[in-house]
Amino acid sequence: MSQLSVLLQLTGLFFMICSTFGSESSVPYPVTCVTRGADLVEDGVVVLCPPDCTQRSVSVFGTGIYASVSSVCGAAIHRGVLGPSGGPVRVQKMQGRRNYMSSYSHGIQSQALSHWSASFNLTKPVNVPLELTSDTSTTALPAAAEPAKKPLKKPSVKKALTGGNKDCQMDIAMVIDSSNNIGKRRFNLQKNFVAKLAAMLRVGSTGPHIGLVQASDSPRTEFLLTNYTQSKELLFAIKELTYLGGDTNTGKAIMHTAETFFSQENGGRRGHPRVMMVLIDGWPSDDLERAAILARDSGINVFLVSVAKPAPEELAMVRDKDFVKKAVCKDNGFFSYLIPSWFSTTKHVKPLTQRLCSLDSLLCSKTCYNSVNIGFLIDGSSSVGEGNFQLVLEFLAGITRNFDISDVGSHIGAVQFTYDQKLEFGLFEHSNKEDSINALRRISYMSGGTATGAAITYTAQNLFRRRTPGRNFLIVMTDGQSYDDVRGPAMTVQKQGITMYSVGVAWAPLDDLKAMASEPKDSHTFFTREFTGLNEFIPALVRGICRDFTENN
Repeated sequence: MSQLSVLLQLTGLFFMICSTFGSESSVPYPVTCVTRGADLVEDGVVVLCPPDCTQRSVSVFGTGIYASVSSVCGAAIHRGVLGPSGGPVRVQKMQGRRNYMSSYSHGIQSQALSHWSASFNLTKPVNVPLELTSDTSTTALPAAAEPAKKPLKKPSVKKALTGGNKDCQMDIAMVIDSSNNIGKRRFNLQKNFVAKLAAMLRVGSTGPHIGLVQASDSPRTEFLLTNYTQSKELLFAIKELTYLGGDTNTGKAIMHTAETFFSQENGGRRGHPRVMMVLIDGWPSDDLERAAILARDSGINVFLVSVAKPAPEELAMVRDKDFVKKAVCKDNGFFSYLIPSWFSTTKHVKPLTQRLCSLDSLLCSKTCYNSVNIGFLIDGSSSVGEGNFQLVLEFLAGITRNFDISDVGSHIGAVQFTYDQKLEFGLFEHSNKEDSINALRRISYMSGGTATGAAITYTAQNLFRRRTPGRNFLIVMTDGQSYDDVRGPAMTVQKQGITMYSVGVAWAPLDDLKAMASEPKDSHTFFTREFTGLNEFIPALVRGICRDFTENN
């Protein structure tokens, strides 16, 4: 026993053996701050986390339920079952899922993840035979002499409900009809329906957040996502809504909501799924398609709830008979919902609530901004010059700023070429936007000849190693005539699922630029006489990438 006492004194670990543990392991398994759920073989194992994991860079994906690539100890602190001083925690393995949500809790910022193959949950073990302590005393109380722990006080039902529905942590914008079509009487019925829906959704700080916009001649924001996070206040705000009248300009309302409503300044939560539920009585007065495209490109899941669809004799007055198909996130039946009459809405509250909270079915949460791989192929030939080369790098940094760069989001990589090629950095070398931009700015100018065709082939082989059709984009930046053929390599690359954009400056031949660009050539080809004009192309390039991503996915 003396040898064991020495060991305990050196490590500061106390073993307390108790017969009540039965077949369970009597000693928690020591892990590090960066041990992932995927690294653990056994299910239900109790692990022992070291102290000060909040001071380490730990990766956590999800909220409540975590992707298996997450740090176990980081997730335990985020979940609140473990403090900064470390200790034991039980890890329960679970199946994979979609849409792990990000949140900030207990000093840990978790990240969003679109899907993963395995998950885990965390609980605090009831009996812990091993504790991590800074006390180096070799004397431990025997199990029988341990003071009995007070039973944990159960939270009151009222207090628990204030957090909201944790299974529905969405940011939801409700766009309601306030036009002449609906009239005052049906408008009040609509308010009752929206109130019932809001009550069943159960808003709260850790549940859904709801804001509301009225559609009329011009959209009117009634309240933002964070104005009312308690159910009682929210229901009162809905009750106080006043009828506007006017045209049913639903397209304007969708555009307004997509542009401004979900920003962080207006209360949008980073990493939380964005949902827009649009209620419409009859049919819209304006076009919905352009607004719906913006909503989809912005990662907003648009649901359209149509009440009292047009009668056969009214169809001639409907501007676009396919307005429902064009408005929704995806025309698969899930995002469109028909209610025959405002007098029979109550039975539709529960099924509609279930749809709005169905994380796995929110297909539009995946966007061009967080799901693309962009390679920059940069001309480093002698004709560019050092000063202009720096302008090119700033242009590429400007493109990069528009995308969400992360381990599980979009990725940026770069190749520089003359007669030779150099992989400046790979798609998966930098896991955030700042590091990617800094890596671009650190690229040293090579100087030399121009062999663009060979560079395209090299980039496909060395930068785009993972084949993800519809998500890989190559932007070729050149200022002159290539000494080799560009058409053949460009066609080969495009057949591999890589969408190509060509950006030419000064003496770059337009025929070569179009030969390299994907179809349609005109929207994938850019040219300017001066390097100072490159930044004007940034918005069009970003829109083009988003358009291509949406069409291919």
